[in-house]
Amino acid sequence: MTLHATIDQVTDRIRERSHRSRSRYLAKIARAAQDGPARAHLSCGNQAHAYAAMDDKVDMATTRKPNIGIVTAYNDMLSAHQPFERYPDLIRAAGHAAGATVQVAGGVPAMCDGVTQGRKGMELSLFSRDVIALAAGVALSHDCFDSAMYLGVCDKIVPGLIIAAATFGHVPAVFVPAGPMPSGLPNDEKSRVRQQFATGEVGREELMKAEMASYHGPGTCTFYGTANTNQMLMEFMGLHLPGSSFVNPNTPLRDALTVAAVERAAAITNLGNEFMPAGEVLDERAFVNGIVGLMATGGSTNLVLHLPAMARAAGVIIDIEDFHDLSETVPLMARVYPNGLADVNHFHAAGGLGYIIAQLLEGGLLHADVKTINGTGLDGYTREPMLDGARIKWADGARASLNDKILRPASDPFAKTGGLKQLQGNLGRGVIKISAVAPERHIIEARARVFQDQEAVKTAFRAGEFTEDTIVVVRFQGPRANGMPELHSLTPTLAVLQDRGLKVALVTDGRMSGASGKVPAAIHISPEAASGGPLARLRDGDRVRLDAAHGRLDCLEPDFDSRTPVAFDPEESSEGMGRELFAAFRAVAGPATEGAGVVV
Repeated sequence: MTLHATIDQVTDRIRERSHRSRSRYLAKIARAAQDGPARAHLSCGNQAHAYAAMDDKVDMATTRKPNIGIVTAYNDMLSAHQPFERYPDLIRAAGHAAGATVQVAGGVPAMCDGVTQGRKGMELSLFSRDVIALAAGVALSHDCFDSAMYLGVCDKIVPGLIIAAATFGHVPAVFVPAGPMPSGLPNDEKSRVRQQFATGEVGREELMKAEMASYHGPGTCTFYGTANTNQMLMEFMGLHLPGSSFVNPNTPLRDALTVAAVERAAAITNLGNEFMPAGEVLDERAFVNGIVGLMATGGSTNLVLHLPAMARAAGVIIDIEDFHDLSETVPLMARVYPNGLADVNHFHAAGGLGYIIAQLLEGGLLHADVKTINGTGLDGYTREPMLDGARIKWADGARASLNDKILRPASDPFAKTGGLKQLQGNLGRGVIKISAVAPERHIIEARARVFQDQEAVKTAFRAGEFTEDTIVVVRFQGPRANGMPELHSLTPTLAVLQDRGLKVALVTDGRMSGASGKVPAAIHISPEAASGGPLARLRDGDRVRLDAAHGRLDCLEPDFDSRTPVAFDPEESSEGMGRELFAAFRAVAGPATEGAGVVV
């Protein structure tokens, strides 16, 4: 199928924009790879230190077996990452069977946004991505590894690991998922109880009961938020094995997929004939494919921040206009909560990523001729894994949706566009996701209520202050102000106001959760208020117009441009819960339009 003209044009635009940085990057990783595996050049003392604790130290020192390094984000607190506890032993055994040696190179931190939502710890969340990249860099700096396996799932963890994998782009990289937990309390029921709690209709006991029925076991949360969007992305970008993203943890199929991933990690090193350095997989076509997947599945807006940061680590420059143009071209083919009632287990059963990839390839909406760890190009990702004894075999995936309330073909989608819009106007530049927003709420003009933090919004709500259509502005939430926390804890409050018949929208230089949906939210507004951006000139009562249909965000007051911005007071966000440790990060963070990065 001929590549769609817009996909081709956006890819060419990214390629041209990135020419100098990508050329430098490719030259860098070529220099790093040209001498072959680095272990051959380590001194005897270096090697003795590296292998001292290993049972197979003689093999490691005297043979040309590939040595696989594991970078793990395991901890017990993230349900999505708890299954990784047993992966190193499984990977070691599989590596030995494949003629390789295996070492855990290092661990990286992994925080749970579900725990820190609405708390001060959330102000460390975005910067944890950069810490993860730095920690993975330390792990790989020992220069002992012929390929690397990255164990990570959730919000900032996969983007941070990708930044590290791109930085060490001469080293082949295989990403290994853990899978979603089985379905629990339906997500719409959980949301209903949250709203009832916000209005005082139910108490904390009922809320706790609902939450624990939703988050009930090992694996990724089952809604289609940032964690599961990350898993989709790794498959669309060729860094997972085909069909591996949404297989439940601790099952025979899950373990067999992990074994197969080890075999690929051993096969694609510089010691063999299938050398596949990570930096060559992570080219502009792979990032375009990832954005197409984001739009087709209605994925998390957090990836609009993470993808530019990830791409920059590989010398690829992505702008939010690329997201906008691809969204206008790619149909929305999936309805998964919060953009529908199904969870990711239902999505996977209905045909999942293999079905969507097949449809998009058929429509010319994906680059098929990309490098992948599977060695098949993207065509191989239309197939699904099955058990053949204890091993994996791949068979043709679904070619028709098994539930058209969850998955539809590209020719008959839920919506003709991906639902992500670029916003521009005198209030700055940002994005809005409208795939779950009712059409009558795409344009809202109302007076603004301006707040400095989300707790103040909740206080005003409890005091009954919202009685008319309102644009709720929460400013000083950008990366340089307080680390750009998610404002997801506002979702029940705003949803209650909307359900009461008010037109309400959120405008912020912060983030919303990937699990937020039905309330219009203009997010990532840049320049941020702490840098003197336009949100710092807004006042209570200003008329503001949010027009998602035409991509506009404006204050309608005639004197707006001439006002002096309100100064940011950093004291509130400077101390407590580890925030003092991140002062240097806040001082140098880039703008949201470039990924709000620190290390790239």
